[in-house]
Amino acid sequence: MTKGSINVSVENIFPLIKKFLYSDHEIFLRELISNATDATLKFKHLANIGESKSEYGNPQIEVKIDKEGKKLHIIDQGLGMTAEEVEKYINQVAFSGAEEFLDKYKDTAKDSGIIGHFGLGFYSAFMVAEKVEIITKSHTGADAAHWTCDGSPEFTLEPSDKSDRGTEIILHIAEDSTEFLEEGRITELLNKYNKFMPIPIKFGTKEVNDPDFTPETTTDAEGKETTEPHKQITVDNIINNPNPAWTKQPTELEDEDYKGFYRELYPMQFEEPLFHIHLNVDYPFNLTGILYFPKMTNDMNIQKDKIQLFQNQVFVTDNVEGIVPEFLTMLRGVIDSPDIPLNVSRSYLQADGAVKKISSYITRKVADKLKSLFNSNREDFEKKWDDIKIVIEYGMLSEEKFFEKADAFALYPTVDGKFYTYEELFNKTKANQTDKDGKLVILYASNKDEQHSYIESAKAKGYEVLLLDSPIVPHLIQKLETTKENISFARVDGDHIDNLIKKEENAISKLTEDQQTELDTILKEIVPSEKFMVQLEAMDSDASPFIITQPEFMRRMKEMQQTGGGGGMFGMGNMPEMYNLIVNTNSKLVGEILETKTKKKQERLITQSLDLARLSQGLLKGEELTNFIKRSYEMIK
Repeated sequence: MTKGSINVSVENIFPLIKKFLYSDHEIFLRELISNATDATLKFKHLANIGESKSEYGNPQIEVKIDKEGKKLHIIDQGLGMTAEEVEKYINQVAFSGAEEFLDKYKDTAKDSGIIGHFGLGFYSAFMVAEKVEIITKSHTGADAAHWTCDGSPEFTLEPSDKSDRGTEIILHIAEDSTEFLEEGRITELLNKYNKFMPIPIKFGTKEVNDPDFTPETTTDAEGKETTEPHKQITVDNIINNPNPAWTKQPTELEDEDYKGFYRELYPMQFEEPLFHIHLNVDYPFNLTGILYFPKMTNDMNIQKDKIQLFQNQVFVTDNVEGIVPEFLTMLRGVIDSPDIPLNVSRSYLQADGAVKKISSYITRKVADKLKSLFNSNREDFEKKWDDIKIVIEYGMLSEEKFFEKADAFALYPTVDGKFYTYEELFNKTKANQTDKDGKLVILYASNKDEQHSYIESAKAKGYEVLLLDSPIVPHLIQKLETTKENISFARVDGDHIDNLIKKEENAISKLTEDQQTELDTILKEIVPSEKFMVQLEAMDSDASPFIITQPEFMRRMKEMQQTGGGGGMFGMGNMPEMYNLIVNTNSKLVGEILETKTKKKQERLITQSLDLARLSQGLLKGEELTNFIKRSYEMIK
């Protein structure tokens, strides 16, 4: 038997490991199973190139709980180690066996899927164990070895009678970590970290119907049929899927395979995804994965943290911000790359050069897929627009390269259910909606019902009105106005339609200047100045006498502030709602208000007209609405 001290650069590494190696102690199981997988894949590679004395066979990794003995076993049928290799790889902590293996077999091991993080990962076992044993036998046929360490730098290494190839790690679980002796807790961790590991993982057994058993049906004297129950057999409980969909070529998969994998990833999600994007690249970095577009809501926060990040089928994190562009964090699915370091530090991941390249690749791939879906089946793409627009609009705002590509598939729906690309919209509206200064004015509504009368006024002039109702619209139209030439967006209720798209100078008023001054004075005595700014304007005589609008700039800034950014500097969140009251000086009713001799009748006409205008904007509520209804019935009488 050999005794010795582990070659570490500090007096005692184990308290440091326990405290600092990982923020989350449960990671130990991921590390140990990753090492077991690594050893199995290495052995597979050596068996394939004829450098092993035994055949690969059908190896699996087994996890066993010994609750009475307070032990957790992780057993593999992989490469195994000689006593010399244990001395080298386990005791000399700073040395990585994976690096040496890859260097030695670099020409043949390139595509073998070797994980490559043996070393400190093994010592994560001491975060939960007071003593760790390794019993291992090398594929070379050398004598088996038994290593023991009790959490101090001292270890023992002696021969073992283990006869089969591979490694068994025995963790003597510490008193403060007995949760890891519970079957439910280990099942949870295996599902979280090892659900798609490339080697089958056994955790206990389960009862299933015998596939070779055919139940017999018998008939009694009364002719009643009875079928005997299915015969049950005990089989290994394999908890993982070693060949998940993303590891296959897109040509091997049907649409149903992608949907099946989505259900495997999200068993509690009952709605099917709208479509998927299969990622598969091997230059300038390796990356595979499948991203799904789920049905979206207008809530931009509820969707996040659904993409799972893997490194060679080992789960790393579902917080992919910085790896996946932020606008795509609302999607679901899997990304797997050996070029992403298996490291739980977010700042380290986000600063990594390969990670930044991966982010821009994913952006490009998603844009290309959206363009392809749009071109191949526009009708279907239009049907799905409401469910995906929030992601696309957010991408246009946050990623310049995506914004440039989005012209090919971003849609602008109208209140009548038509859909235009930007180029189609520009060509459709240019002739009719260009104002007297040569600027194209694109009209939009955010709510068809609330802005119905304004929409109708615009349509009466042959104008197209878009329906833009997602929460980031104010930001998006600001971006479009600064990147597209000579255009502006105007919400249909932002002003009278003739003011939104000015075609010529104002119409001539029927009222003299003195009459207009008198009217202005009368209105300001009755209309509350803290809510409305009175504007006299000469319009068509058949246009509404009173129109309430909210200035586009002010309203847009308030909306932008509500969805974050753009407007905070103006302090608009604290400002009271202010509206313009546009009074049509050519309206017959307005003329009648001016000519009315009694103050009481004048006040009644103005109040009723103002309330009708407020009603059309959804601004009449509570007591004021009750009074309006009561007053209207009185007038009918």
